[in-house]
Amino acid sequence: MKTIIRVLAIFFSVVIAIGLLAATIFFLSNRTNGQIISAGERRRYLLYVPESYNPERSTPLIINIHGLVQWPANQMRVSQWNELADEHGFIVVYPSGTGVPLRWRVTDDPEKEIAFFSDLISKLEGEYNIDSTRIYANGLSNGGGMTMLLACRLSDRIEAVGMVAGAFQSTCEDNAQRRPVPAIFFHGQEDPIVPYEGGAYERTGIPLPNIPEFVAAYAQGNGCHPTPTTLMETGNVSGIRYAACHQDADVVFYTIRDGGHNWPGGSPLPEWITGKTSQEIDATQLMWDFFQEYSLKP
Repeated sequence: MKTIIRVLAIFFSVVIAIGLLAATIFFLSNRTNGQIISAGERRRYLLYVPESYNPERSTPLIINIHGLVQWPANQMRVSQWNELADEHGFIVVYPSGTGVPLRWRVTDDPEKEIAFFSDLISKLEGEYNIDSTRIYANGLSNGGGMTMLLACRLSDRIEAVGMVAGAFQSTCEDNAQRRPVPAIFFHGQEDPIVPYEGGAYERTGIPLPNIPEFVAAYAQGNGCHPTPTTLMETGNVSGIRYAACHQDADVVFYTIRDGGHNWPGGSPLPEWITGKTSQEIDATQLMWDFFQEYSLKP
Protein backbone atom coordinates (compact mmCIF):
# COMPACT_ATOMS: atom_id res chain seq x y z
CA MET A 1 0.00 0.00 0.00
CA LYS A 2 2.79 2.39 0.93
CA THR A 3 4.50 1.60 -2.36
CA ILE A 4 1.34 2.44 -4.32
CA ILE A 5 0.93 5.70 -2.43
CA ARG A 6 4.57 6.54 -3.08
CA VAL A 7 4.19 5.80 -6.80
CA LEU A 8 1.03 7.92 -7.00
CA ALA A 9 2.73 10.73 -5.14
CA ILE A 10 5.63 10.65 -7.60
CA PHE A 11 3.22 10.50 -10.56
CA PHE A 12 1.20 13.51 -9.44
CA SER A 13 4.37 15.39 -8.57
CA VAL A 14 5.62 14.85 -12.12
CA VAL A 15 2.25 15.94 -13.59
CA ILE A 16 2.25 19.09 -11.47
CA ALA A 17 5.87 19.80 -12.39
CA ILE A 18 5.10 19.43 -16.10
CA GLY A 19 2.07 21.69 -15.71
CA LEU A 20 4.12 24.33 -13.90
CA LEU A 21 6.86 24.09 -16.53
CA ALA A 22 4.33 24.51 -19.35
CA ALA A 23 2.75 27.49 -17.58
CA THR A 24 6.18 29.04 -17.01
CA ILE A 25 7.15 28.60 -20.66
CA PHE A 26 3.86 30.16 -21.76
CA PHE A 27 4.14 33.18 -19.48
CA LEU A 28 7.76 33.75 -20.47
CA SER A 29 6.96 33.51 -24.20
CA ASN A 30 3.69 35.45 -23.90
CA ARG A 31 5.51 38.70 -23.38
CA THR A 32 3.67 41.96 -23.92
CA ASN A 33 4.90 45.51 -23.48
CA GLY A 34 1.69 47.52 -23.38
CA GLN A 35 -1.63 47.53 -21.60
CA ILE A 36 -4.84 49.50 -21.56
CA ILE A 37 -8.10 49.53 -19.62
CA SER A 38 -10.98 49.09 -22.06
CA ALA A 39 -14.63 48.40 -21.21
CA GLY A 40 -13.59 47.79 -17.62
CA GLU A 41 -11.01 45.13 -18.57
CA ARG A 42 -7.23 45.20 -18.51
CA ARG A 43 -6.10 44.36 -22.02
CA ARG A 44 -2.56 43.76 -23.21
CA TYR A 45 -0.66 44.05 -26.45
CA LEU A 46 2.81 43.67 -27.93
CA LEU A 47 4.03 46.73 -29.83
CA TYR A 48 6.87 46.82 -32.35
CA VAL A 49 8.36 50.18 -33.30
CA PRO A 50 11.27 49.70 -35.72
CA GLU A 51 14.47 51.72 -35.52
CA SER A 52 13.59 53.07 -38.97
CA TYR A 53 10.45 54.74 -37.58
CA ASN A 54 10.61 58.50 -38.12
CA PRO A 55 8.43 60.46 -35.65
CA GLU A 56 8.52 63.43 -38.01
CA ARG A 57 6.68 61.44 -40.65
CA SER A 58 3.21 59.95 -40.26
CA THR A 59 3.41 56.17 -40.52
CA PRO A 60 0.97 53.34 -41.20
CA LEU A 61 -0.19 51.07 -38.38
CA ILE A 62 -0.52 47.33 -38.90
CA ILE A 63 -2.73 45.42 -36.46
CA ASN A 64 -1.87 41.70 -36.55
CA ILE A 65 -4.27 39.43 -34.63
CA HIS A 66 -3.43 35.97 -33.30
CA GLY A 67 -5.68 32.93 -33.55
CA LEU A 68 -7.23 30.70 -30.91
CA VAL A 69 -4.62 29.19 -28.54
CA GLN A 70 -1.97 31.54 -29.94
CA TRP A 71 -0.61 34.67 -28.28
CA PRO A 72 0.92 37.97 -29.50
CA ALA A 73 4.60 36.93 -29.48
CA ASN A 74 3.74 33.68 -31.23
CA GLN A 75 1.77 35.49 -33.92
CA MET A 76 4.64 37.95 -34.32
CA ARG A 77 6.97 35.01 -35.01
CA VAL A 78 4.51 33.28 -37.32
CA SER A 79 3.59 36.29 -39.49
CA GLN A 80 7.02 37.97 -39.60
CA TRP A 81 5.54 41.46 -39.94
CA ASN A 82 8.48 42.98 -38.05
CA GLU A 83 10.85 42.34 -40.94
CA LEU A 84 8.71 44.46 -43.28
CA ALA A 85 8.30 47.08 -40.56
CA ASP A 86 12.08 47.41 -40.39
CA GLU A 87 12.21 47.92 -44.13
CA HIS A 88 9.36 50.41 -44.47
CA GLY A 89 9.28 52.10 -41.07
CA PHE A 90 5.68 51.35 -40.09
CA ILE A 91 4.47 50.28 -36.63
CA VAL A 92 3.00 46.85 -35.83
CA VAL A 93 0.82 46.00 -32.86
CA TYR A 94 -0.08 42.47 -31.78
CA PRO A 95 -3.15 42.62 -29.47
CA SER A 96 -3.88 39.89 -26.96
CA GLY A 97 -7.19 38.07 -26.69
CA THR A 98 -8.84 37.00 -23.46
CA GLY A 99 -9.55 33.79 -21.56
CA VAL A 100 -7.75 30.46 -21.36
CA PRO A 101 -6.74 29.68 -24.01
CA LEU A 102 -6.52 33.18 -25.47
CA ARG A 103 -9.28 33.89 -27.97
CA TRP A 104 -11.40 36.62 -29.55
CA ARG A 105 -15.04 36.91 -28.50
CA VAL A 106 -16.28 37.56 -32.01
CA THR A 107 -19.79 36.24 -31.42
CA ASP A 108 -20.29 36.10 -27.65
CA ASP A 109 -19.05 39.58 -26.61
CA PRO A 110 -18.23 41.60 -29.74
CA GLU A 111 -18.90 45.02 -28.20
CA LYS A 112 -16.02 44.70 -25.74
CA GLU A 113 -13.70 43.55 -28.50
CA ILE A 114 -14.63 46.46 -30.77
CA ALA A 115 -14.13 48.86 -27.85
CA PHE A 116 -10.68 47.38 -27.18
CA PHE A 117 -9.47 47.85 -30.75
CA SER A 118 -10.90 51.36 -30.96
CA ASP A 119 -9.28 52.32 -27.65
CA LEU A 120 -6.00 50.71 -28.69
CA ILE A 121 -5.90 52.68 -31.94
CA SER A 122 -6.63 55.91 -30.07
CA LYS A 123 -3.88 55.19 -27.53
CA LEU A 124 -1.29 54.54 -30.21
CA GLU A 125 -2.36 57.61 -32.18
CA GLY A 126 -1.72 59.65 -29.03
CA GLU A 127 1.75 58.17 -28.51
CA TYR A 128 3.07 57.95 -32.08
CA ASN A 129 2.72 59.78 -35.36
CA ILE A 130 0.19 57.32 -36.81
CA ASP A 131 -1.29 58.06 -40.21
CA SER A 132 -4.99 57.69 -39.39
CA THR A 133 -5.77 57.13 -43.07
CA ARG A 134 -3.48 54.06 -43.25
CA ILE A 135 -4.50 51.70 -40.47
CA TYR A 136 -4.78 48.05 -41.55
CA ALA A 137 -5.90 44.91 -39.71
CA ASN A 138 -5.16 41.27 -40.44
CA GLY A 139 -5.35 37.99 -38.56
CA LEU A 140 -5.09 34.22 -38.52
CA SER A 141 -8.03 31.85 -37.91
CA ASN A 142 -10.05 33.23 -34.96
CA GLY A 143 -7.96 36.38 -35.44
CA GLY A 144 -9.24 36.45 -39.01
CA GLY A 145 -12.78 36.33 -37.65
CA MET A 146 -11.91 39.26 -35.40
CA THR A 147 -10.55 41.08 -38.44
CA MET A 148 -13.84 40.50 -40.24
CA LEU A 149 -15.66 42.02 -37.28
CA LEU A 150 -13.45 45.09 -37.48
CA ALA A 151 -14.20 45.40 -41.20
CA CYS A 152 -17.90 45.43 -40.37
CA ARG A 153 -17.87 47.59 -37.26
CA LEU A 154 -14.77 49.78 -37.41
CA SER A 155 -14.60 50.65 -41.09
CA ASP A 156 -14.36 54.35 -40.25
CA ARG A 157 -10.90 53.74 -38.77
CA ILE A 158 -9.54 50.69 -40.59
CA GLU A 159 -8.88 51.08 -44.29
CA ALA A 160 -8.27 47.50 -45.46
CA VAL A 161 -8.13 44.00 -43.98
CA GLY A 162 -6.50 40.62 -44.50
CA MET A 163 -7.63 37.16 -43.39
CA VAL A 164 -5.57 33.95 -43.30
CA ALA A 165 -7.56 30.75 -42.73
CA GLY A 166 -10.17 33.01 -41.17
CA ALA A 167 -12.88 33.49 -43.78
CA PHE A 168 -15.46 31.56 -41.83
CA GLN A 169 -17.28 33.98 -39.53
CA SER A 170 -19.81 36.25 -41.20
CA THR A 171 -20.12 39.19 -38.85
CA CYS A 172 -21.78 41.76 -41.13
CA GLU A 173 -25.20 40.14 -41.25
CA ASP A 174 -26.69 42.16 -38.40
CA ASN A 175 -24.32 45.11 -38.68
CA ALA A 176 -24.12 46.53 -42.19
CA GLN A 177 -20.70 47.83 -43.20
CA ARG A 178 -20.43 51.60 -42.99
CA ARG A 179 -18.44 51.45 -46.21
CA PRO A 180 -16.99 48.74 -48.46
CA VAL A 181 -13.67 47.59 -46.96
CA PRO A 182 -10.97 46.22 -49.31
CA ALA A 183 -9.97 42.71 -48.28
CA ILE A 184 -7.41 40.05 -49.10
CA PHE A 185 -8.02 36.39 -48.18
CA PHE A 186 -5.76 33.31 -48.00
CA HIS A 187 -6.99 29.76 -47.45
CA GLY A 188 -5.52 26.29 -47.88
CA GLN A 189 -7.49 23.55 -49.56
CA GLU A 190 -6.00 21.04 -47.12
CA ASP A 191 -6.99 23.03 -44.04
CA PRO A 192 -7.87 20.38 -41.40
CA ILE A 193 -9.54 22.88 -39.05
CA VAL A 194 -11.59 25.16 -41.30
CA PRO A 195 -12.41 23.01 -44.36
CA TYR A 196 -12.08 24.81 -47.69
CA GLU A 197 -15.30 23.24 -48.96
CA GLY A 198 -17.18 24.01 -45.76
CA GLY A 199 -19.43 21.68 -43.80
CA ALA A 200 -19.63 20.82 -40.11
CA TYR A 201 -16.37 20.97 -38.21
CA GLU A 202 -15.83 17.39 -37.07
CA ARG A 203 -14.58 18.31 -33.57
CA THR A 204 -17.47 20.61 -32.66
CA GLY A 205 -20.19 20.11 -35.24
CA ILE A 206 -20.22 23.88 -35.91
CA PRO A 207 -21.32 24.54 -39.51
CA LEU A 208 -18.67 26.29 -41.62
CA PRO A 209 -19.17 27.99 -45.01
CA ASN A 210 -17.68 27.09 -48.34
CA ILE A 211 -14.67 29.43 -48.46
CA PRO A 212 -14.82 30.48 -52.16
CA GLU A 213 -18.54 31.20 -51.75
CA PHE A 214 -17.83 33.17 -48.55
CA VAL A 215 -15.27 35.34 -50.36
CA ALA A 216 -17.58 35.81 -53.36
CA ALA A 217 -20.36 36.93 -51.01
CA TYR A 218 -18.02 39.44 -49.38
CA ALA A 219 -17.07 40.76 -52.82
CA GLN A 220 -20.75 41.02 -53.69
CA GLY A 221 -21.26 43.05 -50.53
CA ASN A 222 -18.53 45.39 -51.75
CA GLY A 223 -20.39 45.78 -55.03
CA CYS A 224 -17.65 44.11 -57.09
CA HIS A 225 -18.06 42.64 -60.55
CA PRO A 226 -19.16 39.01 -60.02
CA THR A 227 -16.50 37.55 -62.33
CA PRO A 228 -12.98 37.78 -60.90
CA THR A 229 -9.77 38.12 -62.90
CA THR A 230 -6.80 35.79 -62.46
CA LEU A 231 -3.79 37.18 -60.62
CA MET A 232 -1.68 34.05 -60.27
CA GLU A 233 -1.73 30.42 -61.31
CA THR A 234 1.55 28.81 -60.42
CA GLY A 235 2.58 25.68 -58.56
CA ASN A 236 0.07 25.05 -55.79
CA VAL A 237 -1.17 28.64 -55.62
CA SER A 238 -3.92 30.43 -57.49
CA GLY A 239 -5.03 34.00 -56.95
CA ILE A 240 -8.05 35.95 -58.16
CA ARG A 241 -9.24 39.54 -57.82
CA TYR A 242 -12.77 40.90 -57.70
CA ALA A 243 -12.60 44.42 -59.16
CA ALA A 244 -14.85 47.29 -60.28
CA CYS A 245 -16.14 47.48 -56.71
CA HIS A 246 -17.88 50.32 -54.92
CA GLN A 247 -15.34 52.91 -53.78
CA ASP A 248 -12.65 50.75 -55.45
CA ALA A 249 -12.81 48.31 -52.51
CA ASP A 250 -11.41 45.29 -54.35
CA VAL A 251 -11.28 41.77 -52.93
CA VAL A 252 -8.35 39.39 -53.52
CA PHE A 253 -8.39 35.65 -52.79
CA TYR A 254 -5.42 33.26 -52.77
CA THR A 255 -6.00 29.50 -52.67
CA ILE A 256 -3.13 27.25 -51.61
CA ARG A 257 -3.89 23.75 -52.88
CA ASP A 258 -1.61 21.92 -50.46
CA GLY A 259 -1.87 24.51 -47.68
CA GLY A 260 -3.15 23.88 -44.18
CA HIS A 261 -4.44 26.08 -41.36
CA ASN A 262 -1.44 28.36 -41.19
CA TRP A 263 0.31 31.49 -42.49
CA PRO A 264 1.74 31.09 -46.04
CA GLY A 265 5.38 32.13 -46.12
CA GLY A 266 5.52 32.43 -42.34
CA SER A 267 7.03 30.32 -39.58
CA PRO A 268 5.31 26.91 -39.56
CA LEU A 269 2.85 25.85 -36.91
CA PRO A 270 2.88 22.15 -35.83
CA GLU A 271 2.14 20.30 -39.07
CA TRP A 272 0.43 17.38 -37.30
CA ILE A 273 -2.19 19.86 -36.05
CA THR A 274 -2.48 22.50 -38.77
CA GLY A 275 -1.16 20.86 -41.92
CA LYS A 276 1.50 22.15 -44.30
CA THR A 277 2.76 25.72 -44.25
CA SER A 278 3.30 26.72 -47.87
CA GLN A 279 6.40 28.72 -48.73
CA GLU A 280 5.35 29.33 -52.34
CA ILE A 281 3.90 32.73 -51.47
CA ASP A 282 4.44 35.26 -48.71
CA ALA A 283 1.08 36.27 -47.25
CA THR A 284 2.60 39.15 -45.26
CA GLN A 285 4.31 40.70 -48.29
CA LEU A 286 1.20 40.26 -50.44
CA MET A 287 -0.94 41.89 -47.74
CA TRP A 288 1.42 44.84 -47.48
CA ASP A 289 1.41 45.28 -51.27
CA PHE A 290 -2.39 45.19 -51.22
CA PHE A 291 -2.73 47.54 -48.25
CA GLN A 292 -0.52 50.15 -49.92
CA GLU A 293 -3.15 50.56 -52.61
CA TYR A 294 -5.58 52.03 -50.08
CA SER A 295 -5.80 55.09 -47.90
CA LEU A 296 -8.92 56.40 -46.14
CA LYS A 297 -10.21 59.60 -47.61
CA PRO A 298 -10.26 62.40 -45.03
